[in-house]
Amino acid sequence: MNAKFLGAVVAAILVAKAGMASVFLNWDSETESTNVAAGTKEARFVFCFTNVLSTDVIITNVHPSCGCTTAQLPPLPWAIQPGTNGHIGINVNISGKTGSFAKTVEVGTDHGSESLMVKITVNPPTASFMSASNRLQNEMVSRVDRQAVFKGDCARCHANQLQGRFGKQLYETVCAVCHEATNRASMVPNLHTLNVPTDETFWRTWISYGRQGSLMPAFAKTENGPLTVPQIDSLVGYLKTNISQKPPASQP
Repeated sequence: MNAKFLGAVVAAILVAKAGMASVFLNWDSETESTNVAAGTKEARFVFCFTNVLSTDVIITNVHPSCGCTTAQLPPLPWAIQPGTNGHIGINVNISGKTGSFAKTVEVGTDHGSESLMVKITVNPPTASFMSASNRLQNEMVSRVDRQAVFKGDCARCHANQLQGRFGKQLYETVCAVCHEATNRASMVPNLHTLNVPTDETFWRTWISYGRQGSLMPAFAKTENGPLTVPQIDSLVGYLKTNISQKPPASQP
């Protein structure tokens, strides 16, 4: 096989690959995936490549698909010499995110552009088993200090996973874990079966300040709780919409 014919074959292969893979930077992979535990703040990826041309390839710009995604690479423009390797790091802020999602990063060069993709799945929190004796001990601690649920090991379930969560997601993380738990304490009510009048003021007061002498803590940051005013507003809105409101009894 002569050199001219071999060159034509190689060129044909490269043309056939166009649109599917870069013909100037050979990437180890153009898509990376990862599974992370709930509460993880950042997912990190590394994309490695080789310049397969006989001339420099100049990386001129890099554009992530959204603000939560950043690229780690040398200052631009970045000249990649023939036959040499390089890598681009991709970091994605996933604080407060759940489920599966994808982000892209467009890499522009003087020979064309390349799109990289990262896929992330945030696994749900692993439910931990609590024995009856541990539950009783925690109840006794809460009777002495109802804000204890936001301290020490208890904070893992009741405070550390709340940042960036609102509405339904926040309710499921901070309210349902107690009020809709199968084995909840006897003095923790089912919010769907309350026999007292409820309205916006009712929900806001209970969420913000809780109740002295009970297991209900104060969730407002002003009361040494973990929730901001916008988070409390979102919870009030969710409860008003999803929990049947009970009007005050009519006056005789």
